[in-house]
Amino acid sequence: MNRLSLEEFKEADKLPLIVVLDDVRSLHNVGSVFRSADAFRVEAVYLCGITATPPNAEIHKTALGGEDSVDWRYFERTEDAIEELHRQGVFVYSVEQVEGSTKLQDLNTQHPINTQHPTPIPPLRYRAGQRGERCKTKCRGYERRLY
Repeated sequence: MNRLSLEEFKEADKLPLIVVLDDVRSLHNVGSVFRSADAFRVEAVYLCGITATPPNAEIHKTALGGEDSVDWRYFERTEDAIEELHRQGVFVYSVEQVEGSTKLQDLNTQHPINTQHPTPIPPLRYRAGQRGERCKTKCRGYERRLY
């Protein structure tokens, strides 16, 4: 298995994507996000509110070490995480079930390129919960807002 060592992973180029988890109760879901973030070399995971943080045996069961390789931060309030991303000039998306949304495959991701994340596809931010007011254009399962 050609897996990078922890040190190699930390130094490797990352997908310019930060996953923001808002009040995710399931420790297995948190672990699954870490495992996926590790697989895709995601830049970071932001854990907010009641979302559990590593080290945690239940998170580790599904993360399988992803909680060690992927950078993460905890925010008591999701709004603080979103505001920090906005201050950095990051384009923020949220994943939610909303009325009148657009299908994911129809999501238009073309907007001015962020200088911190120079890529034609902006960072995607996973978010579940009730804070879609901080995001704008609705897509099936997604809303986005540019600040």
